[in-house]
Amino acid sequence: MSDDFNMSMRKFLKQVGVTSQQAIEEAMRDADTSGKIFDAKVVLTIDGLDLEHVVTGSIKGQD
Repeated sequence: MSDDFNMSMRKFLKQVGVTSQQAIEEAMRDADTSGKIFDAKVVLTIDGLDLEHVVTGSIKGQD
Protein backbone atom coordinates (compact mmCIF):
# COMPACT_ATOMS: atom_id res chain seq x y z
CA MET A 1 0.00 0.00 0.00
CA SER A 2 1.17 3.54 -0.67
CA ASP A 3 2.47 6.01 1.89
CA ASP A 4 -0.46 8.35 1.13
CA PHE A 5 -2.92 5.54 1.85
CA ASN A 6 -1.19 4.60 5.11
CA MET A 7 -1.08 8.21 6.30
CA SER A 8 -4.72 8.90 5.47
CA MET A 9 -5.83 5.69 7.20
CA ARG A 10 -3.75 6.43 10.30
CA LYS A 11 -5.12 9.99 10.44
CA PHE A 12 -8.69 8.70 10.22
CA LEU A 13 -8.14 6.00 12.87
CA LYS A 14 -6.50 8.52 15.22
CA GLN A 15 -9.49 10.84 14.83
CA VAL A 16 -11.87 7.93 15.53
CA GLY A 17 -9.94 6.93 18.64
CA VAL A 18 -9.58 10.41 20.11
CA THR A 19 -13.14 11.56 19.46
CA SER A 20 -14.61 8.24 20.63
CA GLN A 21 -12.68 8.39 23.89
CA GLN A 22 -13.86 11.96 24.48
CA ALA A 23 -17.49 11.00 23.83
CA ILE A 24 -17.30 7.99 26.17
CA GLU A 25 -15.65 10.02 28.94
CA GLU A 26 -18.28 12.75 28.65
CA ALA A 27 -21.15 10.26 28.77
CA MET A 28 -19.66 8.50 31.79
CA ARG A 29 -19.01 11.79 33.57
CA ASP A 30 -22.72 12.61 33.36
CA ALA A 31 -23.95 9.20 34.61
CA ASP A 32 -23.68 6.96 37.66
CA THR A 33 -21.31 4.30 36.34
CA SER A 34 -19.96 2.98 39.63
CA GLY A 35 -19.56 -0.79 39.55
CA LYS A 36 -21.28 -1.13 36.18
CA ILE A 37 -20.01 -2.69 32.98
CA PHE A 38 -21.27 -1.32 29.69
CA ASP A 39 -21.44 -3.25 26.42
CA ALA A 40 -19.99 -1.22 23.58
CA LYS A 41 -20.16 -1.61 19.82
CA VAL A 42 -18.56 0.28 16.96
CA VAL A 43 -19.73 -0.20 13.39
CA LEU A 44 -17.38 0.96 10.63
CA THR A 45 -18.71 1.31 7.11
CA ILE A 46 -17.00 2.70 4.04
CA ASP A 47 -19.16 4.04 1.23
CA GLY A 48 -18.21 2.57 -2.12
CA LEU A 49 -16.49 -0.47 -0.60
CA ASP A 50 -18.76 -3.24 0.51
CA LEU A 51 -17.39 -2.93 4.06
CA GLU A 52 -19.10 -3.23 7.41
CA HIS A 53 -16.75 -4.02 10.29
CA VAL A 54 -18.16 -4.49 13.81
CA VAL A 55 -16.09 -4.30 16.99
CA THR A 56 -17.68 -5.20 20.31
CA GLY A 57 -16.38 -5.06 23.83
CA SER A 58 -17.11 -3.80 27.31
CA ILE A 59 -16.16 -0.73 29.29
CA LYS A 60 -16.01 -0.76 33.06
CA GLY A 61 -17.54 2.23 34.81
CA GLN A 62 -15.62 4.38 37.22
CA ASP A 63 -15.29 3.19 40.81
